[in-house]
Order: sequence, then C-alpha cells, then structure tokens
Amino acid sequence: MTSIEPFTPTFSSDQWEDLRSRIKRTRWPDEIRESAWGNELQFLKDLCRYWSEDFDWQKQIDRLSRFPHYHFQSDQGKIHFLHVKGRGPAAIPLIMTHGWPGSFLEMLEMIPLLTYPVEHGLAANISFDLIVPSLPGFGFSDRPQIEGMNSFRVAEIWVELMRALGYDRFAAQGGDLGAGVSTALGLRHSEHLIGVHLNYIPGSYKPYLAPGTEITAAERHFQAEAARWYDENGAYAHLQGARPQTPAYALNDSPVGLAAWILEKFREWSDCGGDIYSSFSRDALLANVTLYWMTQTISSSFRMYREGRRSPLHFSSTDYVPTPCAITCFPKEIMMPPRSWVERGYNVTRWTTMLKGGHFAAAEEPELLATDLQAFFGSLRT
Repeated sequence: MTSIEPFTPTFSSDQWEDLRSRIKRTRWPDEIRESAWGNELQFLKDLCRYWSEDFDWQKQIDRLSRFPHYHFQSDQGKIHFLHVKGRGPAAIPLIMTHGWPGSFLEMLEMIPLLTYPVEHGLAANISFDLIVPSLPGFGFSDRPQIEGMNSFRVAEIWVELMRALGYDRFAAQGGDLGAGVSTALGLRHSEHLIGVHLNYIPGSYKPYLAPGTEITAAERHFQAEAARWYDENGAYAHLQGARPQTPAYALNDSPVGLAAWILEKFREWSDCGGDIYSSFSRDALLANVTLYWMTQTISSSFRMYREGRRSPLHFSSTDYVPTPCAITCFPKEIMMPPRSWVERGYNVTRWTTMLKGGHFAAAEEPELLATDLQAFFGSLRT
C-alpha cells in the first residue's frame, strides 16, 4: 500500500442537520451595549441565522472536491493535503502551511495564482507545484493521539511528505503556526530547502543574544509592544497553551461558541477596520468554522499551543536559519518585529512592506502574497 492515497471530502446530511438544529437552539447571553468586550450579540445572531438558514455546506464540499485531495500516511496518522502542479517550465515545489484559527481553506485563492500565473496577470515564467497540507489535528488530517506534535515534528513530517511526492528540495511558506513550522524546516532541514518565505514571525521566537549584547531602541520598543499585546489580547493563547482541554468541551459542543471563538480573531487580526465583511465573505468565514465543527478538531487544534509552550523557538548560540529567507510585512499583522531582530536568527535576503493586509494574508491579499512569492523564489531560481 502506497503512503499517498487520493481522498474526497464528503457531505453528511445528518451532521449538517444536527449543526443547524444546534444553532437554532442556542441559549444566547446578554451584553453591555456599545462595549468592546467581544463579539457583538447582534452581529453573531445575524451571522448564525445565515449559517443555519442560507449557508450551503454541500456547495462548499462540492467546491472543495474540484481540487485534488490526498492523504499521506505518516507514523503519526494520516495527513491531508492538496497537490496542484503548476503550468510552465520548471515549476518550483512549494509547501504552504496555514495557522490557527485558519485552515487549508485560507490558501484556496492562492492556488490558481501560483499554479496558473499567466492566466491571472502574474509573471508567466514563475509557477509552482503547490502542496497545501492540513496541520495534524486540523481539518481532514488525523488528530494526534500522543504528545510531541510540535513545529519540529511537523517539519519532519513535511519533509517525509515532500520526498514521498518526489521533491527532495522545495520552498516553504507560512504564517502564524505555519511560520513556526517553516522556521523549524529552516533550522533542522535546510539541506532540503530552496528558501523560506514568512508573512509572520513566530510569537515564541527569541534569537540568541550573547552576554552583553545591546539591543536597539526599535527592538526594545517591539518587546514592550509585544508584552502589552499579550496582556491585552493573549488570553486565548494562554488558555489554549496551558489548559487546552477545558475550553474544548464547550467549543466542541456549541457551534455558536465555536464561531464566536474563531471569528473574533478574524475580525481583530485582519485589515478590516472592524468590518469583518470588508475582508471576508460570510461564506468564507463560515466554511472555515464549519470545517472545524464537522471534523471536531477545535480541541486537537489547541494542542499546537500546548506543544509550542514546551518547545518554543528560543534560539541557542548554534541556531540560525541559513536558508535564504523572505519576510513580507502586512500593516495589520500582529506583533511584527523589526528587521534587525529577525536577522539575528534568519538569513533575511528580502524584506517587503505591504500597504494593506493583515494576519490572514493568503485569504486577505492573495495577489500581493503571490506576487511576492514569485519575486523571491524567482530570484533564487535565477
């Protein structure tokens, strides 16, 4: 039996009717009006009414089924991924890794831009063989049953997956948790990498500082702002990293609770100015939430936070990402450090500042991200 098998997402009418029924039976809380204490009650009621009455999960499954899905059998279970080959000569193999609270769905708009660029107004001579996996415990990937599934272990699995597909050397891209996995690839598996492209620097990243090292004023400002951000906004990360099982009971049982937990992040971390629908459609938001619901993976998705606390990206004196790295800075990204801080641990050869976009770059600004990927990896190929 081969380690790679085709996979087709399926629609379950029983699961869908159960979800709709649960939404309609929600026991809603009250709120203090005009307060910034979380998702507004009316916003969530309106969206969940749409979810139960108008959203078409069958249509979403049909759309997903038009992409080539596979399962890779690793020693930690099955890993779901999309594999779309690029048109054009010498397509560059590229693995793109999503984060939390997103999923592989974030990358769907990137697929045609990177695999058929000439048809979308991008450079015709740079295309990619695109591999978009679901992290272990996310979406259609199996849920880890033992501890230890951190960024470094995922990176090992990604190398195994890419080699099974026939790619001994490849490019890596990621944001959020995907940035951590791509960094781990650069740290531990640089011999397999063409380059690393990040639109986020992992929150646990700390470069090695020799005794007596003086950091810059910009670096001190970043550290203070990061501490402030975590104090004001980091409760979710503390809970998911310290006690991931406890919130999972509620969120695995209440679709509205799940939606509130996830959608708050899409609104707060995107470049939407508080109007979430200016960056994402209702269907795109609900497809992501519904994927978590149908696969019952909110609990297992939290485990990467727990594992991250145990294996943070705190660089030692011998840790450095030698592979050429490109960093793309979107203006509404959370906690983007200055270039000098990143260069202490990464071989930064390209640094791009965008004029718009936020944390969910692949979904918010796919053309900007695709253009930057083409420019960076095209220069490495040349």
